[in-house]
Amino acid sequence: MTRYSSLNLPILSLLMIFLFSGCAGQNQLSYKSDTLHQQLKGANSHDSIEKDQELEELDPLMCTDDELNELDRTGGWDEKTSPVSLQQEEQTDFNFPVVLNKQVNMYLKLFQGRQKRQFARWLARSGKYVAMMEKELEKAGLPKDLVYLAMIESGYNPLACSRSKAVGLWQFMKATGRQYNLKVDKYVDERRDAFKSTRAAVNYLGDLYKEFGDWHLAVAAYNGGPGKVRSGLRRHKVSTFWDLASKKHLRLETKRYVPKLIATLLIAKEPKKYGFYNIVYQAPIEYETITVGPGMSLDAIAFVSDSTKKEIKNLNHELRRSKTPGNVTRYEVKIPTNRAEIAQKNISRLHSIVSTGYKTHKIRKGDTLTKVCKKYGINKTTILKVNNLRSSKLTRGRNLRIPYSTISYQLLPEGSSDAMAAYRDNLVLHRIKRGDTIGKIATQYQVPQEMIVAWNGLKNAHSIRAGQQLALYIDNGKGTTLVNSASKTTTTSPSNYSVLRASKKKQPTKGRDPIFQYYHVKNGDSLWTISRKFSASTSDIKKWNNLKSNLIHPGSTLKLKKV
Repeated sequence: MTRYSSLNLPILSLLMIFLFSGCAGQNQLSYKSDTLHQQLKGANSHDSIEKDQELEELDPLMCTDDELNELDRTGGWDEKTSPVSLQQEEQTDFNFPVVLNKQVNMYLKLFQGRQKRQFARWLARSGKYVAMMEKELEKAGLPKDLVYLAMIESGYNPLACSRSKAVGLWQFMKATGRQYNLKVDKYVDERRDAFKSTRAAVNYLGDLYKEFGDWHLAVAAYNGGPGKVRSGLRRHKVSTFWDLASKKHLRLETKRYVPKLIATLLIAKEPKKYGFYNIVYQAPIEYETITVGPGMSLDAIAFVSDSTKKEIKNLNHELRRSKTPGNVTRYEVKIPTNRAEIAQKNISRLHSIVSTGYKTHKIRKGDTLTKVCKKYGINKTTILKVNNLRSSKLTRGRNLRIPYSTISYQLLPEGSSDAMAAYRDNLVLHRIKRGDTIGKIATQYQVPQEMIVAWNGLKNAHSIRAGQQLALYIDNGKGTTLVNSASKTTTTSPSNYSVLRASKKKQPTKGRDPIFQYYHVKNGDSLWTISRKFSASTSDIKKWNNLKSNLIHPGSTLKLKKV
């Protein structure tokens, strides 16, 4: 193996908080997904990491006061105490400079003691990424043992985020990530992409080694910044990490990463020698890719590829808003292996329909209208109209109806590309008037803007003109159940779009006119969907039912003349 000089690995923070995530119907042709109110209206939290990621327990392997105190008690870092090289025959399995000294031994004991359980978890997780990382390092001519740098930086967690905002397997700060071609914006954070971030880390480490000619110094610079290492070498007139570590220049949190990394790779390469038995390593990550358009949700991608949202999410951690970026025309998304063929077959047949439903909120002590609106992301006017309230005062113990929006994904029939013909019952045609915008139309019909763009094959949300006709597909309230074939469950997210509240009056059940039929209004119904269903004009329906406006209420009964 090629021999390299020494190593150091300063960390960017004292504390690491880990965030991880995360077709029923006929012939598995339908899937129902939630639409977050951020998706419908734009969102208030573009740059936040997704809210549904779970918070992992604070990892003691990252950095604790006890660890630093114990390291401090090991004594000095001068040449008399370090480094003490391993025997020549023991170095043959390493392509990274390994030494044994008091600091390394301290970490070996720590990993075999208090932190053994956590270290075992990290070893198991390493199986997912090590092969891919080694391949990239070998391709660049760098020591393959550098894969364990990611282990002590993030615990092989692509969603790891430090208190100082370093992100991903390799813990890139935003500026450094962008310097090495990692895109970070409101749609994507490629620091969380295992493959792209690994290539960036390899390039960065290669550049640092070219400057310092010593792997211990290079890794120290990777974590603490090349400027800190550069100034220390110049100020103290030293040339190795160990000499620099003996000075009061590097923080202890930085110094620790050299012995910590060495101890880590010693155990990782020979786990049984150090008491780690029966480690079940995770399978190496594998995937295929398909190219999709902008704003395509992970639910839709899961649907066309016959996968689950969790599978798609785990392969595409860089997508911050559970959909492909809205600022590109094409995006390459990763899907499980052996799914590309079915995905390509289904994607041209993919069709979506927006529907509206309601959930119940029981008013508790301390609830206010403002609090309820904030909790569900809807405005006060919507709550008042939906619940036929004239006052913002809430009565404890009563129930509030909360509207939410969902998107149902379906496949057009084989050989069909005409959604207007296939889903005529759900079709609403809107003629664009002067002054209309996609945003206004989206609000009017309670649908996401990107759905209108997709339904009509528009280039973007601005490519419309007066007189143009738009096709909208909105559930007519027939009550079709659409679920994910993998999970067999559906969940819902509240929408902050207004749902029109209708007349509370119900038609009498006795003495009904025989020339009329009666219809019970369902969730998602509106006057215009009912008029289309029963071949009647909205004005006639209003006249027959003494309605003064277009507002109708689920649960009420409408009188409709028989055809």
